[in-house]
Amino acid sequence: MKGTFYIDSNVFLYPVLYNDLKESETAIDILSQIEGKDIQAYTSTLTWDEVSYVVERTLGKTDAIEVGKKFLNFPFLRFIPVDDEIIRRSQVIREKYNLKPRDSIHLSCAIGRKISEIITDDADFDDIKEIKRIPVKQ
Repeated sequence: MKGTFYIDSNVFLYPVLYNDLKESETAIDILSQIEGKDIQAYTSTLTWDEVSYVVERTLGKTDAIEVGKKFLNFPFLRFIPVDDEIIRRSQVIREKYNLKPRDSIHLSCAIGRKISEIITDDADFDDIKEIKRIPVKQ
């Protein structure tokens, strides 16, 4: 895999929560490619919230704090801040595609950086013309 990708939260969650699934192996491979600078990876600052929230709900606060720290320090992962421009574009995207608010924010972040591919298992991105979904589940 080569190129620039927007990385959704499930890529970070699979190895932490579901290490016995095939998707975890794929996610670990994707994360290794980011760490090795084989691919350029972007995600929203919102992804920290999603990862932390899901880990806390599943494993507890202590694990969530540790995972959040590792996430923020992940090598060569670039964070896109969610600002008023992102949110205003998210509103337009939400109206156009009837996406959930968070998905609209993710798509807005990707569009703002001219990223045309998202790695996610969220099928809500399948019918979005501005971005191509690359599933973790193959």
